Amino acid sequence: MTTTLREILSLLDATLEPGRFQDYCPNGLQVEGRGHVRRVVSGVTASAALIDAAIARGADALLVHHGYFWKGEDPCITGIKRGRLHKLLAHDISLIAYHLPLDAHPELGNNARLARELGFVPDGLLEPGNPKSIGNTATLATPAKIADFASHIEQRLGRRPQVIASGPAQIRRIGWCTGAAQGYIEQAIALGLDAFLSGEISEPTVHLAREAGIHYLACGHHATERYGVRALGEHLQQQLGVPVEFVDIDNPA
Repeated sequence: MTTTLREILSLLDATLEPGRFQDYCPNGLQVEGRGHVRRVVSGVTASAALIDAAIARGADALLVHHGYFWKGEDPCITGIKRGRLHKLLAHDISLIAYHLPLDAHPELGNNARLARELGFVPDGLLEPGNPKSIGNTATLATPAKIADFASHIEQRLGRRPQVIASGPAQIRRIGWCTGAAQGYIEQAIALGLDAFLSGEISEPTVHLAREAGIHYLACGHHATERYGVRALGEHLQQQLGVPVEFVDIDNPA
């Protein structure tokens, strides 16, 4: 089935409402390809490997969470950036990217879908009262020891988390935010949570966790953000009928 690029963008913009967010990159259409779309490939990051996969599958559009043109980066089209853009333009493939709007969506977003994958039931926001808050809280149905909690995450995500075990013997209240959200540990501490998990960890995070008495788990940037863009692609296929294939380019980070 064929749809148009305009119809795809209209649906995605209406779903994710990117205008509500001040982001680090443009959301929506970043590189324009052909106007009619018969096949879409989705993935986490618009790397050369993912572009090659889209080309091999005859895709007309590429839908990602991590696109291009980040604030503060060199604007010159050289080197790796030139190579990626050349592939897209040479094959007339559109690049569509949604960053914070995809993180935050309450049903299709990275945080919502990670919760579903791990069996968490969100009951609040990391920033209560902020409608743009990214990240959630939950109460575990059964309190867990940190070793058992970490083992559950490893089994579900296929990646062993890095654990800073500094919290109580039994974990009840948790918070999470996917990707490079280690800074949100301060919100988790302010809420009195027992454990906080994100994708990445940084040097100060360790000290904050130890001094505040909270467990911290770094579960992988890629590993925590595979689920939102896949769900968004499935939504696109259901609504417009265009085939969407999720391609998972392995990334240990």
